[in-house]
Amino acid sequence: MNALNIAVLALLLCCCHADIYMHNPRGSNDRLNERSAQRKNANRLFDSQNNNRGGYNVGDKTNKAATSAKDQYNMNFFQSGTKGKSFVTFEWTNQHGSGGNDVTNPHKMNSDVVLQYMCQWVPGQNKPNGDVDTLRNGENTNTPKFTATNKKDAESEADYKKRKNGNMDTARGLHESWEWYDKCKRRERNNGLFTADQKLAGKESIYTRQNPTGTRRGYECPEERDYYPYWHPTEWKDIAVLTSDTSRCEYYKKHSFNVEAKGECVQYYPGGKVRKHWSKYNNAKDCTENGGKWMIFTNFLEKMPSQYNNEKSCQKAGSRFTWGIPHGSDKPQCLVKLEEPYCGQAPWTRDNHLGNTPDGVTPNFTWTIPAFPSGQAQLCVFRIRYNISTDDYDGWSTNATSNNKLIQQNPAIDIGATSPLKLAINTAQYGRTFQDRSHIIRLSQRLTDGVPLDKNIYNLNVRGKRGNIVQVYPAVEYDFVPNKLNIRKETDVVHIQWTGSNSHNNNSPAGDGQAGDAGEGKSGTDRNNLVETGNLLDNYPLPFEMSKLFQGAIAVWTSLELKNPKPEDMAVSLASAGYYTCLKKSKTCDAESVEAKKTKMDYLLNNAPASFGGIMLKFSNKGCFYYMCSRNNNFSNRSQKGLICIK
Repeated sequence: MNALNIAVLALLLCCCHADIYMHNPRGSNDRLNERSAQRKNANRLFDSQNNNRGGYNVGDKTNKAATSAKDQYNMNFFQSGTKGKSFVTFEWTNQHGSGGNDVTNPHKMNSDVVLQYMCQWVPGQNKPNGDVDTLRNGENTNTPKFTATNKKDAESEADYKKRKNGNMDTARGLHESWEWYDKCKRRERNNGLFTADQKLAGKESIYTRQNPTGTRRGYECPEERDYYPYWHPTEWKDIAVLTSDTSRCEYYKKHSFNVEAKGECVQYYPGGKVRKHWSKYNNAKDCTENGGKWMIFTNFLEKMPSQYNNEKSCQKAGSRFTWGIPHGSDKPQCLVKLEEPYCGQAPWTRDNHLGNTPDGVTPNFTWTIPAFPSGQAQLCVFRIRYNISTDDYDGWSTNATSNNKLIQQNPAIDIGATSPLKLAINTAQYGRTFQDRSHIIRLSQRLTDGVPLDKNIYNLNVRGKRGNIVQVYPAVEYDFVPNKLNIRKETDVVHIQWTGSNSHNNNSPAGDGQAGDAGEGKSGTDRNNLVETGNLLDNYPLPFEMSKLFQGAIAVWTSLELKNPKPEDMAVSLASAGYYTCLKKSKTCDAESVEAKKTKMDYLLNNAPASFGGIMLKFSNKGCFYYMCSRNNNFSNRSQKGLICIK
């Protein structure tokens, strides 16, 4: 590939250190369970290029910090059903501004925000505890291991498997597969890309203008990270592209891997039967001239069951009979189609300010979660990427022919004075991509979990971490997401769920911020609850007898061990963050009731769990109702409140 102009995500000026942070679902910024304000390992799973501060720890199931994966809490969203949809709201902050247009609302820069996800089936009956290839958060902050081969093209299948098995460690996190990085490290990079005057340390796809030395972060491929749309098959699926230049939307949608099949060179081990997961060749000509097959692969939601693995039955089911993304079989499969990503105007935010839009809300996007036809739950991770560039040169159409010509590293400029002036330009960051990712999230299937198929599910979550705004910055303080929700009584239900950590102490090292974790209750602990109030100005909850939100409400699903809970049971479980299941012990309620539990709940929720597995409610009363968290409400400018209107 000698002159490719379609990759535009990595097209800024100077060095910048606090850039994009995902607040719902919680972005990790490569954190796991650190008690410090700074993350321990910026190379753990991905290259964020963000500040070492920021990000949220993985959730804990109980009131104790998790010591193993089974004690971690993974957020659980339900998939869309045959009729009813399921919605989750992404929220983020980006430092360098976004949105705007050159005519009516000019900005200092161009920007794109790209939302993506990757999923895999939750391990089935044959692998109840998963395996080395299962997506996971990890139990320590070490980067996954990788050993390069010294045999290059002569490596056998047995050599490859031995090398991989020696690297895999289930105590370390995993997003992209081991094969994904090994393929990237061995495949030739795109020589048509603009690299300015950066001296890349190699010829493979791990070397880019933003990463000229090929530093490894998890199993992420640097070339794929830096450019969108990517020109090879990728493990990521697109959700949305939010851009400052909507004239590019048709291009983005057309060339998304959700829609457009991508080519890759396929080669085989000696004998010609077992396919390699990698090839050094990145284009059809070099591939075929060296004995490979240039194959076109399709991205997909999931594979259809085996009974659809012929072209006629597959097409009748409305799916595609074609080759799926590598590194699996090179035989056609029946694949569930992906929808094209949404593309539209990025929400406007000002430069150098991790804050709200002019409407007073956090930049956000509401995603309709897909329905997976298999009936299988999915383990997933979400990714947000943020591209920024200026008009100092035409990044859209600039390619390798302009290397060492357009811009130079920290140039001295002669303006006719006695001494030249030096400009602060880092060509590795002159046009730059930032990133954040969630911890592992489960997408449950409605059929297997008893959730109604005909109702729309709106997810109501909590963002933020322990501490005041200076201590948590560039993360945020607590709030509900969305904190204003409109639903319809007959067709919609609300899934209330949150997660938190018991190790958000924000201790030193604090980097360029303030250490500490101001707040109520035990140091380092996230705690949330939900109690009804009379209006948004109130800082005092209503007694249940005066509340209206829960009166007549029906729990259509709950993670609690409770059948047919009464309205007062729902209210007490939400008020106690799940410490109590119900108000009074009965045939339908276990011993976790207020009257039966021996150790009473701490009034600051210290002995309540950090995460609440959730309750899904169908409300009966119409009108607007208000609620708050009783603990995270120290004073007027730190209030965790929300509003729900039922039509």
